[in-house]
Amino acid sequence: MRVGHGAGRVSRGCAGQPRTWRNPGEASTLPGAEPAGETTLDIIFIEALRVETVIGVYDWERRIRQPVVIDLEMGTDIAPAAASDDVADALDYKAVSKRVQQFVGESSFHLVETLTARIAALVLDEFPVPWVRVKLNKVGALRGAAGVGIIVERGRRTG
Repeated sequence: MRVGHGAGRVSRGCAGQPRTWRNPGEASTLPGAEPAGETTLDIIFIEALRVETVIGVYDWERRIRQPVVIDLEMGTDIAPAAASDDVADALDYKAVSKRVQQFVGESSFHLVETLTARIAALVLDEFPVPWVRVKLNKVGALRGAAGVGIIVERGRRTG
């Protein structure tokens, strides 16, 4: 695929058909592209974030720290960062990771449902994302199972 730098550059595509190249971040006019004014939701993910926390309903669980594994998917528009190639225009996933680790590490909940919902609320409240999906795996909670947990989605998937 050829990448052009000037607006309105034309080259020959398949079967000799003219193809118009656009600058990054410009609206697409290619067949099948979203109509003007529509927004896309790109997804940034963090997988297998392992944190030890107090979680559970049994007395023995309240006295120990147990590992949970968290997968996050966050909806955002990466077009500004992709166009500028500047980290200042990107979602700071390191900051998201550190904040979630801090929150979970300091928390003490009885239910994975509560912890998972609170993580989702934290991400939506503190970071510029309209949608989040959180999967929390309480590893070792069921004998014979790789994990048990919950998945929540909060926010809107479209802008």
